[in-house]
Amino acid sequence: MKKAHSSPRALALDLLSAVLDQDRLLDEVLEDSRLGKLDERDRGFVRLLLATTLRRLGQIDALIAACVEKPLAAKSAPVQHALRLGIAQLLFLDVAPHAAISTSVDLVKNTQLAGFAKLVNAVLRRLDRDGKAMVASQDAALLNTPDWLWRSWTRTYGEETTRAMAAAHLVEAPMDITVAHDPAGWAGRLEAELLSTGSLRRAGGGAVAGMSGFDDGGWWVQDAAAALPARLLGDVAGKSVADLCAAPGGKALQLVTAGARVTAVDRSAKRLVRFTANLKRLGLAATVVEADAGAWTPPEPFDAILLDAPCSATGTLRRHPDVALHKNPAEVTKLAMVQERLLKAAVAMLKPGGLLVYCVCSLEPEEGVEQVERLLASGAPLIRIPIAAGELGGLGELITPLGDLRTLPCHLADKGGMDAFFAARLQRI
Repeated sequence: MKKAHSSPRALALDLLSAVLDQDRLLDEVLEDSRLGKLDERDRGFVRLLLATTLRRLGQIDALIAACVEKPLAAKSAPVQHALRLGIAQLLFLDVAPHAAISTSVDLVKNTQLAGFAKLVNAVLRRLDRDGKAMVASQDAALLNTPDWLWRSWTRTYGEETTRAMAAAHLVEAPMDITVAHDPAGWAGRLEAELLSTGSLRRAGGGAVAGMSGFDDGGWWVQDAAAALPARLLGDVAGKSVADLCAAPGGKALQLVTAGARVTAVDRSAKRLVRFTANLKRLGLAATVVEADAGAWTPPEPFDAILLDAPCSATGTLRRHPDVALHKNPAEVTKLAMVQERLLKAAVAMLKPGGLLVYCVCSLEPEEGVEQVERLLASGAPLIRIPIAAGELGGLGELITPLGDLRTLPCHLADKGGMDAFFAARLQRI
């Protein structure tokens, strides 16, 4: 491949290739050192361009298929990616047509596939003319959701709710914040809305590190749904609480600021480094243990345990649109086995009378309610403690008939939605 220009769009092309051709996570490729050499505006553009392309990938690929006589060969992947980026700009980001088209053509001219530049130009010019009408006729919800997830969600939640969730996935997620103290005061300082659940929500983005109070440890970024499971343990002041699979640590920080004596356990040394840095920034203390929570034995049982188990993360597509591309039903089955092992280990660490909150950021029932039902049916010494709407800011729609927490991307849709979480509260008897 010829040497690409060091432009934001050329970098976006490289990073999109890493996600789609090398099966790398978007969050991982966004740590590329080349991004740090761009100014803030260009960095933001690259992130938005990649996220939009991945969110709308099904629609974009359908548009390409409608405009070419035969599918592009695998060896022409850079051409396909340049077209994808061009279409995202042209039809979903309102970039000026001449800029979207000319820069996409230039991306191809700077590769060994320069002969495809005329094709890229022709496709994008046709879509500049007819694209908006073509997009209007598409079934965006269906096209942008992998078939296996669509089948799973319609079976579990029904088609109407599935369509509402898929629509929520196409909207750029707002910034949610958890504060250590004085949420109303911080809402004013951060120009944020105080949600009924206690989280703050900012419509605009911006560099987190440059915002008021970040360096002083007043708050941390955490989706509104992700902030709910830790609150289900109730008053933890003075209690010994384990946060299993704790990194990156948002829930552990909640527990520490609530007065708990927290032991944070995670097997990833790299992720624990970030958690430890957050503790230092916030001026907080916790016992940090690098270990597999399923094999680790604590010195003594805990008063309460939060298990945020590894999962398929299909509930986080608003913020991580690439997740659906990396997962499949076989992986869900594999992860369910891991969750079962961790749940059994957590029960063994819990004092009689102690509370266990099990949660996953997944929409798949195999990882959520079915996991809990199987545990209870096995004879584990646990009972379910139903969750009340008052614990969730009065949002009774977040509670299942069994009394568990189930948030969906389409909840709070008028305010920007929320990630999908399942959580059940259990007590050892």
